[in-house]
Amino acid sequence: MDTHADKQPPITSGSYAEGQLARAFVTALTHADRATRARAEERADGWRRVLTGMAAGTLRIGSRTPAQGLPAWVTLEVLHGGFATGAARAGGPLLPYEAEAARKAGVPEDRESLFAHCVTEEGLAELWDLLDSTCYEVTVPEEAALLTVAWLVRAGESEAALELVREIGPFAATLRFTPRPTAASAPDTEAVHRRTVAQAAATLAARGPNTAVETQREALAVWRPFEDELLTHWLETAGPDHRVLDREPGSGWHERGAALLDRHRVLAREHTLCGSHRDPKGNSGILRGALEETAAGRELDARRLGLLRHAVASMVRKRGLPGSERHTAVRVARAAHAALPSHRDVAHLVAHRMSGLPQETGAADVTALLAPVTDAEERRSGLPAGTALPPAIRRVVEAARSAPLHTLVELGVVPSAEVMAELVPQLVAAETATAYRDAPLRALTAATYRAFRNRRSLLMLDLERQVRPEELPWVRAVSAQRASDTRVRASAHTTLRRLAEVAVDGFPGTLLPNPLVRELAVLARRTDLDAPLVEELAADIFMGTFSPKFQAAAVVAGELLGGGSLYERYYGVDYAAVLALADGGPAVGEPRRRTAREAREFAVLCHERAGARDLYGVAANGTVIEQAQILTTHNLATLVHRVGITPATGWADLARRCFVTVCRLTGRAHHEQRPLGTVKDAAYAWRQMLFHLSLCDEGEAAGVLAWTRGEAAGHPAHVAARLAPALAGLRMVADGGSFAADGTADDGRARRLTGWTATGRHWLCAEPAGPGRR
Repeated sequence: MDTHADKQPPITSGSYAEGQLARAFVTALTHADRATRARAEERADGWRRVLTGMAAGTLRIGSRTPAQGLPAWVTLEVLHGGFATGAARAGGPLLPYEAEAARKAGVPEDRESLFAHCVTEEGLAELWDLLDSTCYEVTVPEEAALLTVAWLVRAGESEAALELVREIGPFAATLRFTPRPTAASAPDTEAVHRRTVAQAAATLAARGPNTAVETQREALAVWRPFEDELLTHWLETAGPDHRVLDREPGSGWHERGAALLDRHRVLAREHTLCGSHRDPKGNSGILRGALEETAAGRELDARRLGLLRHAVASMVRKRGLPGSERHTAVRVARAAHAALPSHRDVAHLVAHRMSGLPQETGAADVTALLAPVTDAEERRSGLPAGTALPPAIRRVVEAARSAPLHTLVELGVVPSAEVMAELVPQLVAAETATAYRDAPLRALTAATYRAFRNRRSLLMLDLERQVRPEELPWVRAVSAQRASDTRVRASAHTTLRRLAEVAVDGFPGTLLPNPLVRELAVLARRTDLDAPLVEELAADIFMGTFSPKFQAAAVVAGELLGGGSLYERYYGVDYAAVLALADGGPAVGEPRRRTAREAREFAVLCHERAGARDLYGVAANGTVIEQAQILTTHNLATLVHRVGITPATGWADLARRCFVTVCRLTGRAHHEQRPLGTVKDAAYAWRQMLFHLSLCDEGEAAGVLAWTRGEAAGHPAHVAARLAPALAGLRMVADGGSFAADGTADDGRARRLTGWTATGRHWLCAEPAGPGRR
């Protein structure tokens, strides 16, 4: 089989980097925000380094060691798409804390001298103090290296310490191996938080005025009252019906009109946000324009007089006469609205509240932070006591809440699986550290792991594997200190199951994102479980084949779903053939051949199921990858069958929630110019639903299928119309039917829902016919 392994994916060509450089340059040149322009300039500089390195041969994009002269363990600067610039994140000029450490030690202010000092008796003593106090921060993994050397020396592991120094020594002049001292000790790792108190407070303190809100406030507080004065002035000339403006002005009328015009000029200079009062065709502009005419001594012509009468009549009709009960009620309500404190002022008040809390952790209790303005705060800030915090400010505060992960998911602080993936390393770091008996080493290990997870993944080709934490020289140097007893393995299993249950139960219609899969895989490797977990592959760099863990994951799925499950029948999977691959039986399509790095037979099966053996390009790659996801259930079977997860809400509830997601995404796709990404997400949620349905008993599954009719009908009509073929296909399979090889049914009304199509437009994007179209 041709797996296209000899073809270079388009993303690795220079044209991709050139496009990114051009995009960054345009942003740096044209964007209105100065900070955005500065970030774009940095990106442009990075892409220039990428192109220069590719041209000079010092960068090998797609390699595990893309930067010439730097080993795989060095943390590289990585741009969008996984492109390394060749620069090390622990490199560059000395940071202030390094310069301060050098001055304190009395050595030259360069990294090599500071490195040499740290391995002296005095330097080791300083590092031991940091180890015991845990008052340090590791932002890139390299900053943990010399602390590890110090721990090894104190533990009597001198040979291991010397070996580590020999390995990292060649980079002592260029890389930062010393930790950052901090005022506070390491945070508690039992709870997690999205942002630290310091980060949340900085966001609130930096909040500026909202132009739209301040414009509305100006309109309500300044220009609407002025309009009322204009209207009242013109009504002095009106007849009894308050519509016909044909009386001569009364005594003093012209003088009061001139004063109004003078005040308008003053207000216009002082209040510049709202521009509606300048519109000559608006009611206010018509009244003011007519007043300017009369103030100049000119007679109003019939046209202007008609406009004036119409403007006055419409203003009275809309809000009532000035001074009337209706008009007064409207103006009082709007004045109260205009007098509400600005979000900026409330944000600054809450930032002041947060200043008294520990800054480098989350807040365990945010009740006081979210409380209305107090009497004491009113006296200090001038904000009215009892003012409630707006939702936008509450969300910033909630992001700093420190609590167990499942609590944050339930509260909506963690709104997606992607956000959850950002937090899980905090918990995995704590779990990783439990394997070490020495307390300072546990804290150091957790800090190293958290920093390692800040590394951006590299673009990898030819099934290369990303660097793992245990490959760092300083982690490897203390690996012998790790316990591997039953207690450690059981603890890792418990954490793995708990995190997986939170992810599957909290976000049932979403693929597990790759960063989360990697964290779960770390825990799985620390157990006795054979639990293969697979990442989502990128269609634009797919080389046509899969690593062996994909085939292993498909085998696990076959063990769980083989034998006629709804999932197996709906997708037309022959799990017996998949199990035969694992048993060393005959391959599908060609004689069995296997290497240590790929599962060729599994790749053949995916290509044949996709019908893409003679097709090329991103879309064709996508169809093959999707078949791998179908065969493996993209980790769900492994988590259920090997890890043992059981959702608290039950499989039927998860299936229902998946279908709600399908409906929502189908509705969104209806309004998008390029809906294919949303269609793929809808198909993924549909597949998750099929999996959960397959674990329900017969009665539960039938109940969910019946429920889908009413749920679809509750969405816009076009959603039900678009999903009708997919629902018909699901019910057909549930009743014992089957699809043809192309995913259609004999009656032409039922279709199998998948996300990718290599040819033509996806059928879910077609406009529905009849009453479903609107």
